[in-house]
Amino acid sequence: AEINYLDGVTSNIQTQFNAISPSPTFTATASGALANGDTVIVNSDGTVSAVSTTLSALDPPTKGTAAEFEAGGTGSITAVFDPDTNKVVVAYADAGDSEKGKVAIGTVSGTSISFGTPVEFNSGVTQYIRITYDTNVNRIVIAYADFAAGGHVIVGTVSGTSASFGTRVQHNAAETTYHGITFDSSNNKVVITFRDNGNSNYGTAMVGTVDSSDNSISLGSEVVFNAGNTFYAIPTFDSSNNKVVIAYRDQGDSNKGKAIVGTVSGTSISFGTAVVFDGNNGSEWTSATFDSNSNKVVIFYQDDTDTETNAIVGTVSGTSISFGTAVQVLDGNNVYHSATFNSDANTVLVVLREETTNDIELFVGTVSGTSISFVTGLKVAENAAQVAVVYDTNAQKGVVFYDDDDDSSKGKGVVTTVNGTGTTLTTENYVGIADAAYSNTNTATIQTVGAVDDAQSSLTPGQLYYIQNDGSLSTTAATPSVVAGVAISSTKLLISRA
Repeated sequence: AEINYLDGVTSNIQTQFNAISPSPTFTATASGALANGDTVIVNSDGTVSAVSTTLSALDPPTKGTAAEFEAGGTGSITAVFDPDTNKVVVAYADAGDSEKGKVAIGTVSGTSISFGTPVEFNSGVTQYIRITYDTNVNRIVIAYADFAAGGHVIVGTVSGTSASFGTRVQHNAAETTYHGITFDSSNNKVVITFRDNGNSNYGTAMVGTVDSSDNSISLGSEVVFNAGNTFYAIPTFDSSNNKVVIAYRDQGDSNKGKAIVGTVSGTSISFGTAVVFDGNNGSEWTSATFDSNSNKVVIFYQDDTDTETNAIVGTVSGTSISFGTAVQVLDGNNVYHSATFNSDANTVLVVLREETTNDIELFVGTVSGTSISFVTGLKVAENAAQVAVVYDTNAQKGVVFYDDDDDSSKGKGVVTTVNGTGTTLTTENYVGIADAAYSNTNTATIQTVGAVDDAQSSLTPGQLYYIQNDGSLSTTAATPSVVAGVAISSTKLLISRA
């Protein structure tokens, strides 16, 4: 019989050819979520991320059009972002309805915001309202004073554009003022602060544990953190050191601005020694937030000596805190401060009222070391009073709330945008396109040069495509100029580099 040796050679060649991947890929750990078809960069630690814009060389912020959340007069405004429903929640006292405590649920879309129908959480005269979000059980928690019945706390669930509440719990039978509240994510506890008018106006704190099964909260014992007349006690949580930091005005010690570090253990909290951040005999309208990029606490306050608004950066170490030098945010008599952290731009947002004009202004600050710098502010509204600011991490927008005194003190919210240009893309770090959708820390398959990605849309075959600063594709080069590949159909891109 005739033996055809070429058949064996051909078969061997075909086997080797089949072993060559027709779609070159590699795998790496995703840093952040990746969508199927995302352009991808490699990071310095070997992880991969979607190309995205960054905010560098910050410009002044901009705003959208204000939307009404309450037709009546509003007071004691406070706000928080619900990351599980991607809603912003504003709590307030409705002056047009006997000062009842209410919340309105806002949805941000682009530079606009819309609100659902307000929901009542307290039928009595409601004052000194503060709100936080418990990420352990996905609930909003509100601390407030009922004019006729002392201090209370209540737990709520956001659903769509509405909210429902459990039964309120009295945390102090005496009159309580200047509430503050924060969530300790390391212990999954809520920390409430207030001035206890029934105990010589001492600064007092309590730890709360939320039960999501019935929207209830159980409270530990009261702990005094300042044995003196205490004003504007505002807590924030340092997630780097797992400590609660309370900024306040100590009227019992010449009105000095002080901060104290608290450690939650079980259902109680203990404190280190208070540290003075403003010794000029007058620190008012205190607010605070935590910058998770620099791992610093930023405190805002009005210095009574010259009535200007200052910011000061604090560094927690153990059970103490140290401060840099105060930086002026705005000269003049400024009140009603509220602050939050923009985790996408790594900036601090603070909103305040300028007393001379009654304008509401928003400032954007960037922490560097133990100091902070600000870009030119944005006038959010004219002739307003109560203010609050919150950051929507889903829409990547700040939302400012205020009562519009030019429009019957109606409660309004406006979306703000921090502006700047930049990108995570460089001429060297582009490595390919994600082959599927991956969550943060997943092992991701990345298609590289020579592979054909089939997750694109609206491409023009035969055209060369460049990566834009936000990771999208265009036939026009951006800066930096990085080639993504050549379109071979409306949905397919042959990955290449130039």
